[in-house]
Amino acid sequence: MEIICAIVHQLTRNLSPEELKKSGFDKYYVDHTLALWPQAASGAPWTATYFQSKGDPITDLHEDMAAEQKARSTYDNILRLVKDPDVSDPIKFLRMREVVHYQRFGESLRIVQEHLDSKNFYAFNPEFDMQSDCGCN
Repeated sequence: MEIICAIVHQLTRNLSPEELKKSGFDKYYVDHTLALWPQAASGAPWTATYFQSKGDPITDLHEDMAAEQKARSTYDNILRLVKDPDVSDPIKFLRMREVVHYQRFGESLRIVQEHLDSKNFYAFNPEFDMQSDCGCN
């Protein structure tokens, strides 16, 4: 996030009012001047509601992998639009990092699944359905 915000700052810090209007950046400028305000290309501001956590390692690892893929897809889209190496080189670095994260989460998922009962076809965590001896059931 910091790298993307730094790139946006570098690209916009010296824009004139005319350039702001011509680029469509004027509405953003009215609300935030040139401050960094993370938001989607559609204008929806960043929110923590995008993160999901269920407490089940299998579910959470799938969510993590999906998040890495979505970020990689976003970087791919940026790279299709931007040819300036001062922008594209850091984006390529971030994209490579997403690929590595996806691979590590995939390895973690495999390890978790290998420790499940081999008859557990649906790959759920059976510990959640076991009776506990804590006397709280």
